[in-house]
Amino acid sequence: MLDFEKPAIDMKNLSKSFGEHSILKDLSFEVPRNKIVTILGFSGAGKSTLLKHMLGLLSPTSGSISVLGQNLQDLDEDELREFRQNFGMLFQYAALFDSFTTYENVAFPLREFTKLKEEEIAIRVHELLSSVGLEESSYYKLPSELSGGMRKRVGLARALALNPRIMLYDEPTTGLDPITTKMVNDLIVSMAEKNKDRGMTSVIISHDVKASLSISDFIAFLDRGRIVEYLPASEFAKSENELVKRFINL
Repeated sequence: MLDFEKPAIDMKNLSKSFGEHSILKDLSFEVPRNKIVTILGFSGAGKSTLLKHMLGLLSPTSGSISVLGQNLQDLDEDELREFRQNFGMLFQYAALFDSFTTYENVAFPLREFTKLKEEEIAIRVHELLSSVGLEESSYYKLPSELSGGMRKRVGLARALALNPRIMLYDEPTTGLDPITTKMVNDLIVSMAEKNKDRGMTSVIISHDVKASLSISDFIAFLDRGRIVEYLPASEFAKSENELVKRFINL
């Protein structure tokens, strides 16, 4: 049984440096389970580096990061590869395989990481594509034949294929028009609701203040490698932090 009281992600005094260049600085930060948490910040604040630590793609220079109760520094490369199946990732531009159809893109992680038969994979792929609102007419199209919004839907379906316990979204609405942006944000909330019983946690890296305030449970503000504000979304807009106020009013 899941313990919703324990954080999904727990960072303690985490620092990361590349040579003399310090990116993350003594950062302590918890992401609660079963919630949508958005990390905001100016360019160069360290958001992408933080995301890579959550995935175990980078190791901290000092401090620790624990995900789902597992200290990532205790895992070797093979164990990390297996552990990453707990994550789903929607990349900034969907990052679909150009030569794969919609169906093949979503089937890929099922073929790669499970022992499902092709008939079982077909059922699962259809379920996933239906859940993100894609019609069968798009199942056998290449990414180049899809709109930006449709590619995001395919990327989300693929990210959900292995029933992840943590969904990571990297700037999910960058470059999209307002209507498609709303569609993507609605999908994020819908997927979180549909997977609530499993305790799925969503972490969003974003610069979109308006959307973050409307879809998040909590918002953190990262500045030069430090979390300088971390509040429920309902309180974030009223923050007295000068940096946060400046960011909100841009």
